[in-house]
Amino acid sequence: MPFDLDSLKYNEAGLVPAIVQDAGTGAVLMMAYMNREALEKTLATGETWFWSRSRKAFWHKGETSGNVQRVKEVLYDCDRDTLLVKVEQHGAACHEGYYSCFHYRLERDGSVTVVGEKQFDPEQVYGKR
Repeated sequence: MPFDLDSLKYNEAGLVPAIVQDAGTGAVLMMAYMNREALEKTLATGETWFWSRSRKAFWHKGETSGNVQRVKEVLYDCDRDTLLVKVEQHGAACHEGYYSCFHYRLERDGSVTVVGEKQFDPEQVYGKR
């Protein structure tokens, strides 16, 4: 059954949140935004594409770092306003060098614990920012 990408509920900027999950482990890797064209590119290439709100440009995950995400499945929620993209992650998903962007745990006492280990040095991959 063909799906009309325009039936998704994009926000006022034409974006829809895309939660990226490791298809094998179920770990949540990141959240980014897709517009219609980024979703089309993702479906056509089998790798994730997003819309960078800060750069106002398309972003092919892994283009700079080599840490690509091979898409296994794309689901949308019952409200049609959020995507779940299940991927096979190659390398780390986070630009800070961690496997998941969700590596800061808020403790009950208000402190923060970093969970996981860095898989690469961001300065070596992206240069100083």
